[in-house]
Amino acid sequence: MGKTKTIWAEIEEKLKKELTENRYRHTMGVTYTACALAMVHGADLSQARMGGLLHDCAKCIPNSEKIEICKKKKIPVSEFEIEHPVLLHAKLGAYLAKKEYGCDDQAVLDAITWHTTGRPAMTLLEKIVFVSDYIEPNREKQPNLAEIRKLAFSDIDQCMYLILRDTVDYLSENPKSMDHTTLSAYSYYKKLIRARETEF
Repeated sequence: MGKTKTIWAEIEEKLKKELTENRYRHTMGVTYTACALAMVHGADLSQARMGGLLHDCAKCIPNSEKIEICKKKKIPVSEFEIEHPVLLHAKLGAYLAKKEYGCDDQAVLDAITWHTTGRPAMTLLEKIVFVSDYIEPNREKQPNLAEIRKLAFSDIDQCMYLILRDTVDYLSENPKSMDHTTLSAYSYYKKLIRARETEF
């Protein structure tokens, strides 16, 4: 028990040094929310906690450096990601979570990888980290937050659909900033929810 506590404390201390004060506050909010969602939906609590803690571990690295590290470490980078390097913090974060923070749980690493864009057919853990990033207590500006926060604890797939719908609506104002993975995720959850509705 004491050793486990030490591991969490070490990760939090390291993150405090790597992240800005606001980003660290956000990270702790995501971690808190991910743990709560894991309890409600029956996911592994330690995985949810680790995913929440490390999801933004690469966020505060300058964008040019993100690209440089990815190329150096042979992390695949698309042309779209080079044009929008802020997206790289997810896959780079998964890499750093393993190499710098000692997380070798592939399920957690995948949750970190997909927490920004989402993807079709996400695992429960991936959905928990994705949703927690959107609804954590420090968030205020996202649309429909009250409704989405309620759904997160009662119907996580419907919650995913609403988050992705609102994200796509927002990005549609500047189509060049739209990542195709987000569109694919939105299409998947839209079909899932509509198919479910026709069953009744």
